Amino acid sequence: MYAIIKTGGKQYKVEENQPIYIEKLDAEAGEKVTFDEVVLVGGDTTKVGSPLVEGASVEGTVDKHGKQKKVVTYKYKPKKSSHRKQGHRQPYTKVTINVINA
Repeated sequence: MYAIIKTGGKQYKVEENQPIYIEKLDAEAGEKVTFDEVVLVGGDTTKVGSPLVEGASVEGTVDKHGKQKKVVTYKYKPKKSSHRKQGHRQPYTKVTINVINA
């Protein structure tokens, strides 16, 4: 059984006992999290929401918080002695999916 959930402005395909990396949540490590915005539930029978599946939810446990690898941007203008180097590390939350309620 799998589901497609919406969180952090993105959609993720999740299965039970699967770890996913999503945009940072306001939850402590070890805390339970419920995702109510379920777009699709698949398995033996498929339920497609319009826009969401009614009564469906996905429960998970927050494992940890962290930052992704650094992305470096470098802007350079030739013959102007102008350049700018900037780095960015996006924060994330690692969640392990426990139960898909359909």
